[in-house]
Amino acid sequence: MAITREHDLHKRRSGRNVGLAVVLVLFIALVFGLTIAKVSGGSALQAFDHSYRPSLDPDHVRFQQR
Repeated sequence: MAITREHDLHKRRSGRNVGLAVVLVLFIALVFGLTIAKVSGGSALQAFDHSYRPSLDPDHVRFQQR
């Protein structure tokens, strides 16, 4: 029996590996696309960093306009 002979099991595993690789690439592309969409907002992107910022407080802006 030759060592290089490929069994049916190897062909099935190869197909599953290709399928898994495609799914992983699509997942990475989805996460990357969502990240780009979130970051492309520019200055509107502000996070909560445990400090008071009047620009994030809707009541503060309302009182200033009066």
